[in-house]
Amino acid sequence: MPPPPTTSRRSPASGTAAGPTGTPDTCQPDCTRTARQRTSSGLTPSRTPLTTVAVADDQVIGFVTVHEDEIEQVYVDASARGSGTAALLLDHGEQLVGASYERAWLAVVAGNARARRFYERRGWVDAGPFDYSAETDDGTFTVPALRYEKDLRRQTA
Repeated sequence: MPPPPTTSRRSPASGTAAGPTGTPDTCQPDCTRTARQRTSSGLTPSRTPLTTVAVADDQVIGFVTVHEDEIEQVYVDASARGSGTAALLLDHGEQLVGASYERAWLAVVAGNARARRFYERRGWVDAGPFDYSAETDDGTFTVPALRYEKDLRRQTA
């Protein structure tokens, strides 16, 4: 199992990785590109500055993408599952959304029972089915999904 991950957010202004306090972190400057390559759908270029990666042993092991009040993607490499990386990334995403919104939401495919259990254990509530418009480099496509929501005000109370 890899060592505990750290998170690093790619700075849109400088194009380099910076940790939560703005200081350089263990993430390499090309970490977001690497994270993009690890997913079959990829990240659209406009999402790159919205992505935070988790790094262990100088390797990207996961990422979270936040767009406005949506936690758009949470990805953890199979080698890091069970290490706490997903919780770290989700918590970070919630903090980013909570800075501007009282409620966060995300889409999850109904058949992804593992992800649904994870979100429910973390206080997310299934708000029902909807058609999610997923953006890719080739355009937008519709995915049947479940909308999960979380009231972020409860975290600060």
